Amino acid sequence: MSHELRTPLNAILGFSQIMMRSPTLSQEQKENTTVINKSGNYLLTLINNILDLSKIEAGKMAVNAKTFDFYSFLNELEDLLHITAKNKGLTLIFDRQNDVPQYIYTDETKLRQVLINLINNGIKFTKQGEVSVTIVSQKESPLNPSFERQKESPLNPPFEKGKSHGKATIIFEVRDTGAGIAEAEMPKLFEAFAQTETGKNSQEGTGLGLPISRKFVQLMGGDITVKSRVDKGTTFRFEIQVNFAHKTDIEIEQNPHHVIALKPNQPRYKILIVDDRPTNRLLLIKLLQPLGFELKEAENGKQAIEIWEVWQPNLIWMDMRMPVMNGYEATQIIKGTIKGNATAIIALTASVLEEEKSIILSAGCDDFVRKPFRESIIFETMKKHLGVEYIYAEETPDKTPSELPSLTVEDLEKMPTEWLEELYDAAKALDDDLSLELIEKIPVEESLLAEKLSNLVNDFQFKTIRQLIESLKSG
Repeated sequence: MSHELRTPLNAILGFSQIMMRSPTLSQEQKENTTVINKSGNYLLTLINNILDLSKIEAGKMAVNAKTFDFYSFLNELEDLLHITAKNKGLTLIFDRQNDVPQYIYTDETKLRQVLINLINNGIKFTKQGEVSVTIVSQKESPLNPSFERQKESPLNPPFEKGKSHGKATIIFEVRDTGAGIAEAEMPKLFEAFAQTETGKNSQEGTGLGLPISRKFVQLMGGDITVKSRVDKGTTFRFEIQVNFAHKTDIEIEQNPHHVIALKPNQPRYKILIVDDRPTNRLLLIKLLQPLGFELKEAENGKQAIEIWEVWQPNLIWMDMRMPVMNGYEATQIIKGTIKGNATAIIALTASVLEEEKSIILSAGCDDFVRKPFRESIIFETMKKHLGVEYIYAEETPDKTPSELPSLTVEDLEKMPTEWLEELYDAAKALDDDLSLELIEKIPVEESLLAEKLSNLVNDFQFKTIRQLIESLKSG
């Protein structure tokens, strides 16, 4: 099922990405293409939810923990979901207590999905009022009720990098003033594909969000509870076990930049694309040909071997499921020769099973990429195995003029504490009018500070303002 669903999505998402790059599209066409891409991503999310549930039921879902900036994580979530709430006339409030650690070690991806599911549910079923998210921290000790559960947490033993810096339970409460849930419907709330009457009336959702969220939280060493009153609202509460961490434990991830050309004075890279589906081959051709790669294509493993023997490509993009001869057999034959080791073979697969990865690599493939893929993954994988060097498009400049220095903590130190608190609250509420009113109170001699802040507000960079004020407070 995974292969049959994800393969056509690869074409939908891939070609929409290519279209979005085209400078000849009208504004209306760009908007339509964006809708296609977003809808495709939403469909991919639904498919992944079903596959996640299957993995959980089969006991094959694992915790993939890493260190990350928890404050930035929460700020990004707030920014992401604020517009959805605002469009419904609701207030979205994030209340992070001061004792919550900034850097933690847990499964960031699963935690994000749980919070998005719960907050989106609150927004969806609330007609007026607010949705609030409260985050508090509780240090672990043998006297805490969660201590025994913490011993069973998948995050034990503690991570090695930078050594463990202690443990805590992070408690989340997502509260809304919405329709509420009847007592009789509570037992089926966390059942897969089951929906409450309120959920059915909304004509949205699949009934998978809450069951998956609960399983994810349990994997992270906690559980979800719910309290609700009809016509009064609902509160979901969950806790997870985390390790404290330091900023130095974070693995720096490069943001993908848009590739526009190959750097000059490089070899002429020969790339063979092997896939039985013409749309999949065409997608890679459209992606690679404009940059100057020399390309050939094959529709099965037998053709791939014939072309490889004569042409000697630098890299082969190899689909693994094909008629006549599949990618596994073709890879084994090519890699079974001395000259075959000079060709990098990258598997393209729609499978999401981790066992498939080891099978693919044991067949001789040098790497693998899952479908649907982002174009940046294709380029970075080729860079990794061939040393390809690219020319990247410059990042879209902010509305702040390039000659204007960035706002710093030192700039804000000049202002009174009360004014900074008011600006922080205005930035947290994403209130541009109030923020600009406060900026007008800055003394004339600090006109450069006023200009820097005005540019950030006009560019809706409230998160930057909040982070700088938070740094000033913690310093």
